[in-house]
Amino acid sequence: MSLNAIVDAVTRRIEKRSEQRRVRYLDRLDAAVAGSPYRGRLGCTNLAHGFAASPDSDKLTIKALRAPNIGIVSAYNDMLSAHQPFGLYPDVIKSAAREVGATAQVAGGVPAMCDGITQGQDGMDLSLFSRDVIAMSTAIALSHNMFDAGLCLGVCDKIVPGLLMGALRFGHLPFIFVPAGPMPTGISNEEKGRVRQLHAAGKLGRDALLESESQSYHAAGTCTFYGTANSNQMLMEMMGLHMPGAAFVPPGTALREALTRAAAQQVLRITSQHADFTPLGRMLDARSFVNGIVGLLATGGSTNHTLHLVAAARMAGILLDWTDFESLSQVVPLIAKVYPNGPADVNQFHAAGGMAWVIRELLAAGLAHDDVATVVGRGLGHYAQTPSLDADGRLVWQDAPAHSGDPKVLTTVDQPFSSDGGLRVLSGNLGRAVIKVSAVKPGNLRVHAPAVVFDSQDALIAAARAGELERDFVAVLQFQGPRAIGMPELHQLTPTLANLLDKGFKVALLTDGRMSGASGKVPAAIHVSPEALAGGMIARIQTGDMILLDAENGILRVDVDEATLAARTPAEFGGGGQRGLGRELFGVMRRNVSTAEEGATVFDFED
Repeated sequence: MSLNAIVDAVTRRIEKRSEQRRVRYLDRLDAAVAGSPYRGRLGCTNLAHGFAASPDSDKLTIKALRAPNIGIVSAYNDMLSAHQPFGLYPDVIKSAAREVGATAQVAGGVPAMCDGITQGQDGMDLSLFSRDVIAMSTAIALSHNMFDAGLCLGVCDKIVPGLLMGALRFGHLPFIFVPAGPMPTGISNEEKGRVRQLHAAGKLGRDALLESESQSYHAAGTCTFYGTANSNQMLMEMMGLHMPGAAFVPPGTALREALTRAAAQQVLRITSQHADFTPLGRMLDARSFVNGIVGLLATGGSTNHTLHLVAAARMAGILLDWTDFESLSQVVPLIAKVYPNGPADVNQFHAAGGMAWVIRELLAAGLAHDDVATVVGRGLGHYAQTPSLDADGRLVWQDAPAHSGDPKVLTTVDQPFSSDGGLRVLSGNLGRAVIKVSAVKPGNLRVHAPAVVFDSQDALIAAARAGELERDFVAVLQFQGPRAIGMPELHQLTPTLANLLDKGFKVALLTDGRMSGASGKVPAAIHVSPEALAGGMIARIQTGDMILLDAENGILRVDVDEATLAARTPAEFGGGGQRGLGRELFGVMRRNVSTAEEGATVFDFED
């Protein structure tokens, strides 16, 4: 199948837009490839520091300056269920490296905060900026120049994007990303959502809510709904950065360990000492990022990646914008239904055929680039296979199944759940925003209703509890952007707004904040740019103004004439209380962050 014309045109548009930056990036990458082992450049004192604590056998290998050395960058902590399994990975990786005469060392750790814990809490104000901190932490870990390849151990929301951003600044090295897999299925995500709405409506107490949540989040592994964490794992497959099929294999299984060992040995095969040298910065090009966007759209993935993919691409000299996402969304159909876009969780998605099915369908329809470099060789077709262990316990791959294991979860491109990818750009006199509509009922795609303006989640929830929102309205939540308070996710609002929607009211959200990968049935215009604190018109909206949010036609407008709107004094930012829980340390990031469409990042350089 030839490549879809729109996919081809968007790719060429990105390449043209990025041409000069990409050339400068690749020039710097090539200048850094001067042969490995790179530790041979170190002085004797430097090198001795680097292996002082290693076992004697590893010391001999490292000193000999012949075999490559893997740098492990880990997001391990035992508070995050998704990252707890990583505690065992370094020993597995080191053992696998020794089997082929090489070594591996834990180069460093990166912070890994849990958005599930901080959701609706003050700590959430640090969430988005943690991505850029992770990128810097990755750079620090690799700055010792002891390594010829890298393995990045991460799963969750800002962690994988941050690791990728940092790794791309060491693009002269090959990298493989190593996941941990999802936790077993607990109570259904639909039941979890039902209980949350009952609690938000005051019909269920805290004890019952906590019991429900404990049955949902109950074991090691990633949360099972299709939020940003699992969207990350999908992206690593679509961009060729995993061992094929690694994304959703459960933790603590023989297959998971085999895939981890395989990642360690495979990254050693693609160092600069080998003919198959695959440096990350050259491997990932515009086609790779287009494949990532296509996968995001085909599976109904997280809106957070309208930020993260943009920020990561910039690290490789590639310029993406929201128009690219929207153009692709018009031709990429939705072929997966995973909560919040449907009742299934990621375990059911994986059992139905998972990423191998998705990639095979997209390639067969000409919707993804096949001729791309991956960590296992050229061609995305490698990822249309699923891993298993044969009778002797050896890792093998088989082609994706011929038929979906559950047509209600995975379907074909020819018979999609939706003809488009469900991600749209809204624009008008309020600026630009994105909206995810894959879980929004068609009758709710257009909302024309009066604004009710809030400056915090708590204020909105309090108004709902007081019975003040029993009507059609658009909740306008100002000063939630990156410059104001760090652009926290506002997922805490979902049960409250969903209850009002279920009562038959026309309800929508308009904000310069985020709604996370759990964006669901309530229409939400998010990431509004310019944000309120950067002169955005969202700061001039007043309660009672009529707002038009029209996802069918891509319109976001306040029905106030231009002269009146311009003459209004913008709402004043109260400062957001950005002190406590370390938030005062991030003032320099809030002052220097880019717009949402530029990735909401503090990094600004021309290569």
